[in-house]
Amino acid sequence: MPRSSPYILAVALLFGIACQNSTTNLSGSLPPPQNLGYQLDASGDPNAPAGILLVWDDVLSSDLASYRVYSRASTSGSFQLRGETSSNTFHDNGVPQLQYAVTAVDVSNGESDRSNIITVDERLRLQAPDTLGSISLNQAIHLGWADNAARDTTFKWYRVYSASYNLDADSCGTWYLEGETVSNEFLASLLTNGAPRCFGVSAISTQGYESLWSPVRQDTPRPDARNVLVYAFQSQPTQSGFRFWSDANGNGAGDPGELGLVQDGNRTDIDFRVHLQASDSTLWIEPRFGGDSMQLYSTQPIADLTSIDFAPAGGYTGNMYQAVPGYGYVFQRNEAGAYHYAALRVTAVSRQYVIFDWSIQTDPGNPELAPRRPATGQMAASR
Repeated sequence: MPRSSPYILAVALLFGIACQNSTTNLSGSLPPPQNLGYQLDASGDPNAPAGILLVWDDVLSSDLASYRVYSRASTSGSFQLRGETSSNTFHDNGVPQLQYAVTAVDVSNGESDRSNIITVDERLRLQAPDTLGSISLNQAIHLGWADNAARDTTFKWYRVYSASYNLDADSCGTWYLEGETVSNEFLASLLTNGAPRCFGVSAISTQGYESLWSPVRQDTPRPDARNVLVYAFQSQPTQSGFRFWSDANGNGAGDPGELGLVQDGNRTDIDFRVHLQASDSTLWIEPRFGGDSMQLYSTQPIADLTSIDFAPAGGYTGNMYQAVPGYGYVFQRNEAGAYHYAALRVTAVSRQYVIFDWSIQTDPGNPELAPRRPATGQMAASR
């Protein structure tokens, strides 16, 4: 907190009393308030809380008229009247002063000694979450972070912040509070597919101290679907082709268009079709559209479609790949001079059809949904 230039807000006092020194009229009949405590209001900036809430034990006396709240910006300064209230709580907006104390005022305007003094010490804030990860979902982003702050006994909860993200400039826009949670996971929902977002997380203590932020994470929600069935071309050609996304306006700007289209395998505008290899009755995924290429996500099965998260810059080919349950595949679609990335995970394969989950990134050039590194090998590929 800044100490050299105290930020004194004009507080609307309940009894209209202006600021004054606390060195007079300490001759009341009441005992001083006990157990003064506080809680800060988090603002997103750990060095500038939005305010402070003071709480103390009520003085149980029929002679009690009000309480007076005092504060000072340094330990050597004099206490100044901050406000007066009939309640045993007081909320002070803005960056708090360094120290606070409270007195009780009786009906004859006699004032008690001061309560205990509380000190607002930013060194009491928690550690920031060490890491922050995310999973791209349909109109949502799943966030997960290191739970190191929760090991502190003063931990209360986490605050999740989000902002728009400019992919070209690699910069975040204005930050807003997305939500609060005691868990180290959070689902940011009702987002716009194809609109990149920034995310950051802080930890809040029971006294309201806010930690520094976790590493900032960028992610982009994208459409997906589960359990789509596409036949082999040699079995049912009219239902053997698949197109991830058909941009209704052809502008590549994230227009919803049409998504997940099962189409004729003879069409030239599909992304791939399923091919039956007669020699061993295996089914293969064959890129079809002139600008489409693909690669295997990894040489091992993946747990879920969401395991495919971030696209590599290269490694795509026009080869077709064998469809094997549990394996993931990534597509690079060159449409109207712009790349769009798509992902697919096979869930079942028969002799006639393939069932798979899929996702597509409608934001042009945005790689949010394919592997973090190029695949090191492929199961089988043929031209």
